Amino acid sequence: MSVIVIEFITLDGIVSDPDGSGGTPGGGWAFRHGRETVAGDKFRLGGTLDDGVLLLGRTTWQAFSHIWPGRDDPFSTRMNTAPKLVVSRTLTDTSAWANSRVADGPLLDVVKREERDVIVIGSLSVVRALMAEDLVDEYRLLTFPTILGTGDRLFPVGAAYTPLECVSAEHSGAAVLTRYRRATG
Repeated sequence: MSVIVIEFITLDGIVSDPDGSGGTPGGGWAFRHGRETVAGDKFRLGGTLDDGVLLLGRTTWQAFSHIWPGRDDPFSTRMNTAPKLVVSRTLTDTSAWANSRVADGPLLDVVKREERDVIVIGSLSVVRALMAEDLVDEYRLLTFPTILGTGDRLFPVGAAYTPLECVSAEHSGAAVLTRYRRATG
């Protein structure tokens, strides 16, 4: 089992409001680079979606539950059929998006019990909790040529030293997809 973090990120490390739904002053920065930059399986999830589980915070799940169920392209079909765990203390009804359920128990216990690969998309509070416990095995970051200067950063000031190795880097439209794994040795 691996924990894989998926994020749209700016050159200066901001991950907040890439689609503009948060209404922040610089929001929507990822989608200004054209649909081809963000559409489809940009994070090269492929079979990982088929065999793994999506782990989402409530806010991300609610946003996705309004978007993904109405789509039927091959990647959307994978997203819609993938099992989904929602981390929430308040959400009770997950019927808006197929194969979703509220995670049973505290986040860290849920992740440690999971036997499948865990894919976390967005969901910054979930990612930070996993980072704090050194449970993230891989980061897949779609970096956009944008500097916002303000917003929530993926790696906050004071984050623990974590050596990573770059596994791959490739252009994806206007952005660059980089994959980093925990450094070994």
